[in-house]
Amino acid sequence: MRLAVGSDEGRVPAPCPVEIVPGLEAREAAATPGLDAVARAFQPDRIHVHTVVNPAVLEWAATRDALITVQDHRYFCPTRGKWTAAGQVCSVPMAPEACAACFDDEAYFREIHALTAARLAAIRRMRVVVLSRYMKRELVAAGVPEGAIAVVPPFVHGLDLGARPDGPPCVLFVGRLSPTKGPIEAALAWRLSRLDLPMVVAGAGAMRQGLEKRGAEVLGWLDHERLSALYKRARAVIMPSRWQEPFGIAGLEALTMGAPVVAWDSGGVSEWHPGEGLVPWGDVAALAAALHDAVGRRANAPPGFDRAALMDSLTDVYRQSSATSRRVHDAGAGEAVTTP
Repeated sequence: MRLAVGSDEGRVPAPCPVEIVPGLEAREAAATPGLDAVARAFQPDRIHVHTVVNPAVLEWAATRDALITVQDHRYFCPTRGKWTAAGQVCSVPMAPEACAACFDDEAYFREIHALTAARLAAIRRMRVVVLSRYMKRELVAAGVPEGAIAVVPPFVHGLDLGARPDGPPCVLFVGRLSPTKGPIEAALAWRLSRLDLPMVVAGAGAMRQGLEKRGAEVLGWLDHERLSALYKRARAVIMPSRWQEPFGIAGLEALTMGAPVVAWDSGGVSEWHPGEGLVPWGDVAALAAALHDAVGRRANAPPGFDRAALMDSLTDVYRQSSATSRRVHDAGAGEAVTTP
């Protein structure tokens, strides 16, 4: 196995050789001739593209029978993730007449729509792995062949299940501090619940100051060790995702650590959520009521997310993909993975 990445900034140690390919992480179309050199040197029989959005790379991969993991909406939604400018869930496939209403700048809209359409055209020709049945439905609606899409959800790893709380009980929000994740709505629901518990936030982003003004304690980005102890503190984790959540790994982590999750029914959340504490999308009052009720109970890890079983599922995808596609090269027994 060999890993091709756009840069080494923030990269964690890899268990295989790593090649730096400048331009790989670009969001716009940018040629990456370094990929050809990597492929010629390694001669892989399977290429797995992981959340790459550079259309030139996607086109390169599509001509080589690559497999791609799609983790977000940037391949079939040119705006905020199936969440409209009018503040509603978007239920229609990408099309110029439908998407234009979410943009004020027509030139910018045309540019982003064309970029998204190029990504979609490329992945329509690839074998695709997604994290949830929700994402599969969206891709099928966008024209990706249903038989080419495999659902392999993520599993919890890196957390310390035996961690001890590092502070007093709290209400916890985990995620990027951006409008898509709903941190302000989380703070509003916390206030509305009138719980005598502090709100603690693990995440980084531009909305930090706004959350602190609303009384939340913002800790910034945390590693798994600190996050484990924080999950143990939490009497509930709150998750009001405004975009349609591709999966929501923080919720699965919280349940695994024993913290109940109150959430909006967004995207793929219902595929791991046990149901109690899952409320209609956009309803802050219902979220507050669910939060008030959740703090008196503990949670259990949901079934169906066993690491070994999910890795077996991914291995089956590789096996099936290899059996039904031509070899990229005449020789070699490796696997190349490209990632931004």
